[in-house]
Amino acid sequence: MQLLNVLEWAHAALPAADAAEADASAGAAPDGDGADRAATEVTIVVLSPHDPMTRGQLRRMAELARDEGHTVRWEDARGGPTAPLRTIGGLTPLLRRARRIVIGDPFSRYVQLLLALTGAPDLVVVDDGTATMEFISQLARGERLVRWHRSGGGRGARDLVLAPFSATARRRLTPPPEGGRRTVGVFSSMPVEAPPGVHLARNDFAWTRARFGPPRVMGAADIVGTSLVETGVVDADRYLAAVGTLARTHGASRYFAHRRESTEKLHRLAAATGLEIVRPDLPLELIARRGPVGRLIVSFPSTVVHTLPLALAGTEVRVAVCDIDPEWLTANASPRAQGFLDGVTGTARDVQRLPFGERMATG
Repeated sequence: MQLLNVLEWAHAALPAADAAEADASAGAAPDGDGADRAATEVTIVVLSPHDPMTRGQLRRMAELARDEGHTVRWEDARGGPTAPLRTIGGLTPLLRRARRIVIGDPFSRYVQLLLALTGAPDLVVVDDGTATMEFISQLARGERLVRWHRSGGGRGARDLVLAPFSATARRRLTPPPEGGRRTVGVFSSMPVEAPPGVHLARNDFAWTRARFGPPRVMGAADIVGTSLVETGVVDADRYLAAVGTLARTHGASRYFAHRRESTEKLHRLAAATGLEIVRPDLPLELIARRGPVGRLIVSFPSTVVHTLPLALAGTEVRVAVCDIDPEWLTANASPRAQGFLDGVTGTARDVQRLPFGERMATG
């Protein structure tokens, strides 16, 4: 999703700008004679994760980026104990001469470490989905950057070691006083209000709509999966029961799995509901836009309830969001979990809302 939003940012921001370098996790723009280069020339640096599903999606997205004329630099940044040193050493010269840095995950410790190596005056954060909402809130409150689903207030040894880099990154992401030389921007499709001094540009998925579709619309509904079970927020049995009710109520035939959903859970879900499990090889915004797609897409609180209505604008597809009942939460869920999930649902635009009680009544 970060890489898709880098492509959207390049499509929206670069026609009238200098050449830039952007990153699915961190990126940089050269400070030399970039004005003479093509406005759409972008170097995308991918800090590859371990998860094979995510790596597969990133490789497909990298192909699309190359098709658009961008350069992709693939870094196996987590491929062994010496990989971080090799990656940092290889990127340091680029970061130090950069004028523009574009990042996709301000919560990433790796990205925060790289941000400490640059003094680029122009910093842009592209969407990382609903995490962007929490990032903006924490930035406005001056808090340290912590993912919303992390429970407890303790800090492990790794957090303590990286704390100075995290503090530096937070300072870089905080806009300077009026008249300062640095600029901080956010490129987002989320319903956020930028803090004072932060420039907010809206992502309406213009590149996605221009590049793909419109899709063929099928009669059956589709359900979008979530990794809330895997992150310890929602109880697995409650989740499977809710998916079964949604499938029966809305006539769903397919379940688009989140890349972090476990194989064991998906096997259980398929056996209990009869849904066809689909492992997307691209972000769902592109899958839906390319089609075929269901007449109704039902999702739990997640990024897609904000992005799919934009990507599917002008089509017959409707998007619905199902609330998370408080009884589904596990004992280990973060105290912020329910409020955050309610906020994701409540701020969604152009979607049909499916409150828990109404869904059970119809199921």
